Amino acid sequence: MQNGRAGVDPTDEWSSPVTLTVNGTTHEVTLDNRTTLLDALRERLGLTGSKKGCDHGQCGSCTVLLDGRRAKSCLLLAVTLDGRDVSTVEGLATGGELSPLQAAFIAQDAFQCGYCTPGQLCSARAMLDEVAAGWPSAVTADLTGPVELTDAEIRERMSGNLCRCAAYPHIVAAVREAAASG
Repeated sequence: MQNGRAGVDPTDEWSSPVTLTVNGTTHEVTLDNRTTLLDALRERLGLTGSKKGCDHGQCGSCTVLLDGRRAKSCLLLAVTLDGRDVSTVEGLATGGELSPLQAAFIAQDAFQCGYCTPGQLCSARAMLDEVAAGWPSAVTADLTGPVELTDAEIRERMSGNLCRCAAYPHIVAAVREAAASG
């Protein structure tokens, strides 16, 4: 592991057993207590969709869904998440079929290098769920009615995810398309 300890002795005081449900599958692993969720996903579970960008929670490339809510996996210690439900970009597709959101990203050419795309997709999935639940954002004009998914709403809600290639207009269009398709 990249945290300085190649092996983890399950009996030592620096490791803990953790049970995580990731994309619907329960995993019981013993992890060094310093292991982030991102490193556990990538290095222990082999789910390499989530990317390590800045390792400071600023870029969003590591965004996953934690109990259905957006979370920056590089900032979370995996041992604090025992029993929690994690969804990664690998879990967005169902039965080998792309989700409408993933299909919209392809149709709208909402990525270039693709590095930020897994985090963008997870963030967009959560954002669409927030809108459906009626949660306002900092730019929501009417706090008493349903949220209107304007381009400004999408930009505000996706602002925690950076794209080095500047595919932002295409990302907004993909989110808008996915929202329209239900």
